[in-house]
Amino acid sequence: MKFNKTQVFMAAALLGATAAHARDWPASFSKCADEGERCEVGAAPRQVSFGIKDKWVVVQGLKGSVACDVSTFGTDPYPGKTKKCAIGPAPAPGPAPTPAPTPAPTPAPAPAPGADASTEAAPATGWAGQAGGTTGGRAAASNAIYKVSSPSQLLAALQAQGDQAKIIKVYGTIDMASADNGGPFKSASDQAARNAIKLPSNTTLIGVGGDAEVVNGRIVVKGVENVIVRNLRIVNPCDIAPQWDPNDGSSGNWNSEYDGLVVDGSRHVWLDHNVFTDAPLTDDRLPVEHGKTKQCHDGALDVKNGSDYVTISHTVFELHAKNNLIGSSDSAGGDDGHLTVTFHDNHFLNVAERAPRVRFGKVHLYNNYHEGSRSHAAYAHGYSVGVGYKAKIISQNNAYDIDGASSCAHVVKNPGSSSKTGAISDAGSLLNGAALNLAGNCNFSSAVGWTVPYRVQLLPASAVKASVRAKAGVGKITVK
Repeated sequence: MKFNKTQVFMAAALLGATAAHARDWPASFSKCADEGERCEVGAAPRQVSFGIKDKWVVVQGLKGSVACDVSTFGTDPYPGKTKKCAIGPAPAPGPAPTPAPTPAPTPAPAPAPGADASTEAAPATGWAGQAGGTTGGRAAASNAIYKVSSPSQLLAALQAQGDQAKIIKVYGTIDMASADNGGPFKSASDQAARNAIKLPSNTTLIGVGGDAEVVNGRIVVKGVENVIVRNLRIVNPCDIAPQWDPNDGSSGNWNSEYDGLVVDGSRHVWLDHNVFTDAPLTDDRLPVEHGKTKQCHDGALDVKNGSDYVTISHTVFELHAKNNLIGSSDSAGGDDGHLTVTFHDNHFLNVAERAPRVRFGKVHLYNNYHEGSRSHAAYAHGYSVGVGYKAKIISQNNAYDIDGASSCAHVVKNPGSSSKTGAISDAGSLLNGAALNLAGNCNFSSAVGWTVPYRVQLLPASAVKASVRAKAGVGKITVK
């Protein structure tokens, strides 16, 4: 196999001085084979390196299954030594070089065309934009901007430089049960030890393109401040050892651990343009034991333990049962006066319940689109907004298209004790095209006791469906 000069590079030409890299492949590459084996590159063309100990060649545009040997790469960078092959990161949609961070423009609801979303701060149109705002890793120095495409690279980047500002750009799939992170989980304790992705303060974690995702992992935002997570598809983790509790409910239930993402005792968090899903392991594919689906999924995204200044925006929540819990329990009285959370411009698609369920929190819901069916085979709609103990919810111009729902009580309910309810006010929301009429058709107090501290330009509920479908989810922002 022959390559021209634009296709084959020695390590020094690719990365400059190699002394800083005491490794067998270029930075941001992931090992795929030893010499003599085959490297499974995949369908998309990628860079592949061949070498050892800071001496390697790199060939561009390889795909499929390629031989890790001299015949593929056309030269031997380290004669007499057994070499290794590694795959480069998925190509970014924009220019390859990572620019040094520059001051972000004035926060706006959506990025300007061509802007690098990795340096954006949370807009003022949600709780995360209040009390000094949320900037994540915007102030990162050039040596604190990381490109990662494997669990080991991601974990190393998260641990680097402590709580100093950092931007971590994710390429392709981060599978916490891949060989790079020890392989499939062997036990409940092994899963708990290896599936956590713990974000430090002053961090932006952002996907590149439309295919960046986290699989078999749980993102943990605990006891920190100033965190942004954007443009990631997050596959809700499946507990390999769910527990049967015969005393849970009238006939027992399966209980599982691990949310896709949890905000726990943290402040200033912006979660934007993400996707949370059970697919491909949806509940209809799980076994049935004790007469119940052996549920391995817990929550998709929860906010608890006094967290404040959180905005969830332009995100798709799909194919999940117990979706968003704001406040962990009725007994968590310390949450009262906290849990300031905004949900706006999100798409709740075939979510059975908790979209969201709220205890204690001052929660603002506006311009969200809910789509589902009360007879869905796997995720039959039970309710959307749960008005739990001491909830203080302000709802504006949300749209509910729920097949089989005929009244406000089908989408807004108190899922807990009738003696422990909260308050909710609504204006401008629609149920299947007609006025929701929460005040007339749902029996809740409207005395929420607070007003929204920021200004928003509300879309009429009739325009929410088209807007949310066009703008929510991954691949809608530019990351360079």
